[in-house]
Amino acid sequence: MPTFDIVSEVDMVEIRNATENTQRELTTRFDFRGVAASVELKDEIVTLAAESDFQCQQLMDMFSKNLVKRNVDPYVVDVDEEALHIGKTFSLKVRFKQGIDQPMAKKIIKLLKDSKMKVQASIQGDKIRVSGKKRDDLQQAIALIKGAELGQPFQYENFRD
Repeated sequence: MPTFDIVSEVDMVEIRNATENTQRELTTRFDFRGVAASVELKDEIVTLAAESDFQCQQLMDMFSKNLVKRNVDPYVVDVDEEALHIGKTFSLKVRFKQGIDQPMAKKIIKLLKDSKMKVQASIQGDKIRVSGKKRDDLQQAIALIKGAELGQPFQYENFRD
């Protein structure tokens, strides 16, 4: 029986590259000259720090531009609502969504069931396994999920006949 897995993963190498590119750009920007500002990646969390809230937002713009250049989907970025003020610095924490959480998995399964396709979907940890009798049904399921705006990017792997 043909199957495939739906996963949602972020390439941390691309995140590191975008972080390093933002650090390089920070050294050349005129508006950050003489300002204590930094961009740092640690434990899959990027910390943007600057002397004011406005500069933190500028750092976030620079970082998101570099993420887009590195083909990282903007939907995976989870940024703090407000910059945290500690002493003389403001800092923003940027996290990245990894895996498919339970409510999103249920939404995908409901989408597949409502479409009346002849596929079965099951939640397997942080991924979803979809199986069907025909390969064409699975390809239609992939097209359906790609077409739905679910607010998170998905990858399709482990396609077996």
